[in-house]
Amino acid sequence: MLLISCPNCGSRDETEFHYGGQAHVPYPENPNELDDRQWAEFLFYRDNTKGAFAERWLHSTGCRQWFNMLRDTVTYEIQAVYPMGAARPDKAAPAPESGTASTAPDSTTTGTAAPDISGTSTAPATPAAGTIAPEGATK
Repeated sequence: MLLISCPNCGSRDETEFHYGGQAHVPYPENPNELDDRQWAEFLFYRDNTKGAFAERWLHSTGCRQWFNMLRDTVTYEIQAVYPMGAARPDKAAPAPESGTASTAPDSTTTGTAAPDISGTSTAPATPAAGTIAPEGATK
């Protein structure tokens, strides 16, 4: 569960908030001149970055005010909370990557390294007295 810091009310549980999509999406300068494809791109096409991402949030059960948040989409770390209309704060975070698979050597999706099981035992556990199933019982 995320703990989101509302700029008006302070820190609250994420269940008090509603996600509002990508922040800083500019309204078309001449909306009457857009064709269907351009309208679809404005309404439905959004960035899907890996890393720092600017989002809009509504504190729906508190002050009912909208605000922007800069959040890492991989770690869910909230990097900044700032009011609507303010410029996106610059963070010293690496540039967002595209895609979803990790190329790290220990990655569970593409790497070859096996998980470390040195602290685990492979010996069968002996059941405690009175926990053995009766003969004919299924496992």
